[in-house]
Amino acid sequence: MSRYRVASVLVATMMVALSTPALASASLVWKPCKDVAAGWEPADDQRTECAMVTVPVDYAKPDGREIDIAVSRQKATDQARRRGVVLLNPGGPGQSGIHQPRWIADSRAAGIGADHDLIGFDPRGVGYSADIACPALPGDDAEPPASLPDKEKARFAFDRDATVNQRCIAADPEFVRNLTTENVARDMDRIREALGEARIGFYGVSWGTALGAAYRSAFDSRVDRMLLDSVMSPTLDVGAMDDAMIAAGEITVREFAGWIARYDAVYHFGGRQPVVLEGLLRLRDELTEHPRTVNGETIDGETVTGYLAGPRRDWANAAKTLAALRDGGLPATKPTSGQGRGFGWDTPPTGYNTFQQTAILCNASEGPRDFETIWQRRLDRIREYPAVASPGIWNGRCAGWTLPVQPWKFTPGTSALQLVGHTYEPVTPIGWALAMRDRIGGTLLTIEDDHHGSLSSLPCASKAVEFFSTGETSDGSCAGAPIPSPPGH
Repeated sequence: MSRYRVASVLVATMMVALSTPALASASLVWKPCKDVAAGWEPADDQRTECAMVTVPVDYAKPDGREIDIAVSRQKATDQARRRGVVLLNPGGPGQSGIHQPRWIADSRAAGIGADHDLIGFDPRGVGYSADIACPALPGDDAEPPASLPDKEKARFAFDRDATVNQRCIAADPEFVRNLTTENVARDMDRIREALGEARIGFYGVSWGTALGAAYRSAFDSRVDRMLLDSVMSPTLDVGAMDDAMIAAGEITVREFAGWIARYDAVYHFGGRQPVVLEGLLRLRDELTEHPRTVNGETIDGETVTGYLAGPRRDWANAAKTLAALRDGGLPATKPTSGQGRGFGWDTPPTGYNTFQQTAILCNASEGPRDFETIWQRRLDRIREYPAVASPGIWNGRCAGWTLPVQPWKFTPGTSALQLVGHTYEPVTPIGWALAMRDRIGGTLLTIEDDHHGSLSSLPCASKAVEFFSTGETSDGSCAGAPIPSPPGH
């Protein structure tokens, strides 16, 4: 499926009201989300309210074209202790955030909502908020002929994606040019104004950490308390993203092989890590050279690779599957996702927009965009990290991107900032959290897991609740979920 379709990826003083909070709040017309938003979960008990906030497309032209940003709210459950609001973003970019209040309220971090209104929103270009009309066309999903050499297959995909990128840019150049992390941060400040709040709390995950860094860089005095979980790098280069993620994945593969070796009586790959690793890579090579078709499904080297650098919580299942592949069996079927596009309350959104993700990243990425350089980086990456042997997923994302680069320029602030990094995580490697701390400040809490954005699902979420209630940051570590053992062990 084309990457360009929409697919079904919380600072130290008491909150103070604006001088005219009643007037500011009056700009929002709140209604139960399930009454106004198509496709809203019917079981929602009307606690979640929705409204639209109007913002400029281009903040350099404040009197120009305007768009609507969809916002949701769950009021603090203990109104006597209410101290303000916390805006939420789950990451992406391209990810819907309008359901985030409900998800936080159902998580171990639900205590944040006792003394804060939880505020979700769909960033521009996503879900119920304003989007562009760039429908998929025949050929957007085209795969290169199997007979082509690897380089020409990569060139085919690069040219195909460049065509889609350029068509979508041409559909609304002004809108696409203004799909930036900084403009979403400015939209957040318009939401703050509409809520009638002098300061806001913010809880961001993944790309939401870059969004938080952008907001704090521009509006530090308007930040109450900010928590950023699974932190992005403070500089953006989509090729360098691949390098860091694959380097972390390479370490994971080797640790996974060591874990399998502990359970040789179960998986029979060998009792030593080097032997297991050699066997896994040999299995991948064999299936690359001689793919199998089992029950109509192709089993090849990529099938093996898909299980090698998976999360620790899936290691038992992955090892079982790899042993089955070795013995001629079939892996479990992977889930599929839906697709569609939303504009306003009347269209049920899917919760994700991959072109918005492309635009947000490519409008800021400082890396090369020509095919030959990207191809060479791909070859270097595969050679340097042979266990993962991945060409990367981001490096060619900006093919044909003609809009000027607007690099991230994050700066330090004085508002209370809690960073959360994950020791073994490959999606946003721990080094990024260290680099972000060096760039913008803050205190780093480390979670001993590899689960992207897992804080709200762990007992350690109590630290987030405490942070938003008291402003106290944490610089220690928390245990993550344990690695499941094989059945019977």
